[in-house]
Amino acid sequence: MKKLILLALCLGFTAATFAQSNIKPAEPGVTYGKVVTADNALNTDALNKTLSTDSVYTGKITGTVVEVCKKKGCFMKLQQAKGSPIMVQFTDYEYFMPQNIVGKTVVIEGRAKVKETSVERLKHYAADAGKSKEEIAMINTPKKDISVMADGVLVVK
Repeated sequence: MKKLILLALCLGFTAATFAQSNIKPAEPGVTYGKVVTADNALNTDALNKTLSTDSVYTGKITGTVVEVCKKKGCFMKLQQAKGSPIMVQFTDYEYFMPQNIVGKTVVIEGRAKVKETSVERLKHYAADAGKSKEEIAMINTPKKDISVMADGVLVVK
């Protein structure tokens, strides 16, 4: 039984490492998922204004990546001038982000909306992001944030 558990753990680590090694590094002009162009993209301030009057925005958004999932690149976050970062996930997990995308300016195309994230989900994201047990334990209230389901990502710079 111990050998089976050890084998499963090794395969899990190998799969996570292999998944990240197959992702193209983030460089200007590289796209992930659907091909995206930079024209007509809203910045995060304009997105906030749009979502204050509309419940959903479908289109392009530009911003700077401040965080990426450390396990396999399954989400990233965009910086905002005010408020917490914007959570960006990828349609049907069809693609993942490389670890070197943090600090890069990107244009994403997809659907943005304001949503409430449960405490359980916030703790899951914090664990995936490599937060400490103490930081995770401090999460005790749900959060209303902008979230985006992205069809594609373009690295601008």
